[in-house]
Amino acid sequence: MKTIKIMVYFSFFLINFANARQISFSKYDEGEHYNFDYQWLDHSNQQQSMRLSFTKKALFERFRILKPYQSEFSQKTIMRALKKQLKKEPLQKVQTLFLQENDKTVIKIKGEKEKDISRAYQQIKKIETKAINKYFEKNYYQYFSTHDGEQGVKMNHVRIANASVADFKQIKPIIFDKVAILNTRKITNYVLAFIQSIPYSTLNSHLTSSGSGFNPPAKLLWENQGDCDSKVTLMATILRALMPRINMIIVYIDEHAFMGIDIPAAAGEMTISYQGITYLLAEPTGPALYKLGILAPGSELAINQKRYVAEYFNINN
Repeated sequence: MKTIKIMVYFSFFLINFANARQISFSKYDEGEHYNFDYQWLDHSNQQQSMRLSFTKKALFERFRILKPYQSEFSQKTIMRALKKQLKKEPLQKVQTLFLQENDKTVIKIKGEKEKDISRAYQQIKKIETKAINKYFEKNYYQYFSTHDGEQGVKMNHVRIANASVADFKQIKPIIFDKVAILNTRKITNYVLAFIQSIPYSTLNSHLTSSGSGFNPPAKLLWENQGDCDSKVTLMATILRALMPRINMIIVYIDEHAFMGIDIPAAAGEMTISYQGITYLLAEPTGPALYKLGILAPGSELAINQKRYVAEYFNINN
């Protein structure tokens, strides 16, 4: 099976802007729940506060299987599934051999007729593809291509965000009560400043530990830190809980990720068009306090040079 290069994303150090500031953070046990208290400064240097509550299931059980993608471990797991299926339903008129070559398991088919061998390889390919899809679905992985065509595997951020929305339904009345004027831009900027104020945490490695450092939304709040793809996933989750029908995309550039939101842009704000919709861009990572439509210098350069790929945030991905 082909070894695939591993991809992850981490944030640039954002400069030339006021840094986000989390004034205080605390959490405490309430039996079946944990309560979280936040205070931070927003884009206007105004103090904001919010209290959230999460079940222990949401915090510790929802994504407990998440682990960094490792190509070698993945291959072994898939090969075990393939062997199990072939033991249950052996291929007819051929002999199937699992051999070790260069520390990898390869499959060799022996048979008297070429047509039987060819058919057997086709059957194995179907079984292997099914095993890969099942393994990726279980572990929230997905194949990914960068803007320059480099192939890799990353966490399925859109799927994780969708699976997290139910745990964040509580946030809608809380935020709507905090935002004086309920329009999409003000709501989104409120969420943006909140997430930017959460401490930033780098990934262990930007090329060799896919998924390492990634925190799903509730766990990010528990640990009170996250890298760029973790914060993007959290923001997508919160915005989907607040505005269920809004169009969103996740934008990937080299070693970084941010968002696009279907909100009308003002003059001079950064946007991209994707599948017929113009998206206003947003930098959730922090620590710089960028409002909607303003990007970090490295992000802006990548957009202007078309060095990005976008992924649509399907409502039920």
